[in-house]
Amino acid sequence: MNFFAVLLALLCEQLKPLRHGNRVHQSVIAWVRWTGRNFDAGGEHHAAVVWAITVLVPGIAVALLYWAAHHFMVLLALALNVLVLYLTLGFRQFSHYFTDIRDALERGDDATARQLLAEWRHLDASELPRTELIRHVIEHSLLAAHRHVFGVFFWFIVCSTLGLGPAGAVIYRMAEFASRYWAFKSRTLDAPTNQRLLALSRQAFVFIDHVPARLTAAGFAIVGNFEEAVNAWRRDASLWLHPNEGIILASAAGAVGLQLGGAAAPGITPDRSKTFDAGSEPEATGAAGSTAGAPPQLGHLQSVVGLVWRSVVLWMLLLALLTLANLVG
Repeated sequence: MNFFAVLLALLCEQLKPLRHGNRVHQSVIAWVRWTGRNFDAGGEHHAAVVWAITVLVPGIAVALLYWAAHHFMVLLALALNVLVLYLTLGFRQFSHYFTDIRDALERGDDATARQLLAEWRHLDASELPRTELIRHVIEHSLLAAHRHVFGVFFWFIVCSTLGLGPAGAVIYRMAEFASRYWAFKSRTLDAPTNQRLLALSRQAFVFIDHVPARLTAAGFAIVGNFEEAVNAWRRDASLWLHPNEGIILASAAGAVGLQLGGAAAPGITPDRSKTFDAGSEPEATGAAGSTAGAPPQLGHLQSVVGLVWRSVVLWMLLLALLTLANLVG
């Protein structure tokens, strides 16, 4: 059932993608604000309480709904899986920016491409040369693909195997969202953010994303240039401040023979710091040095798209084999 749930969710998401700023997204923002406002009194011990309520309660609620649906009807449980995956998993939740930037670059309209990147990542792209512009787009797109597809995929399968239904997908997305929301010093909060909560949300997501990040990197290696991807993984992952991100980006760079990282322009590490309704500038973290390979060119955008889709096919095939083995067994 897991294979069909993921397949149907991906098909639905391709046919009817969620609009930017949809009600579900707005509800998640409202939920995170509410938990912070009502349970965060600023003390260190409050951080764990706020994080648990924000991230785990939605996952527990979804698990309870799944158990009730499964008890009533298996098809109803499948429908719930598809619905939750549709809301948490998919390319189209971020790919519109990627597509629009690529189209602008193909027209030679670098100014529009810079503007779109600035809107997407809320960074100053006005002085980025074309090569650096393409590099930023590739890095952010690779990490967005991991956050929206492979990370969700992994935790859905793990928790579904344990009988928790789509709870893992919800917990992963809520943990990722919370780490971004509290890391951003947002004016949408009624009080200054608890610094312990910021640190805890980051640490928790690093832990949750530890295995998925390495599986994503392994997938890139398998469907790309395996030897170069593994070498880049070992050699260059430490170029980035955040280890999980470094592993993904280094492996992808080696898989397609691409130069990523560096500090020739505003060389920030992608940091999930998208604004919400309002807020201050995102935190910038440096990336020293770059991977081996060719400097980013327009054609590399399509190479990266192909790398990601081949990885999706790889993991779907593995899931299909696992499902078949369970049916036969």
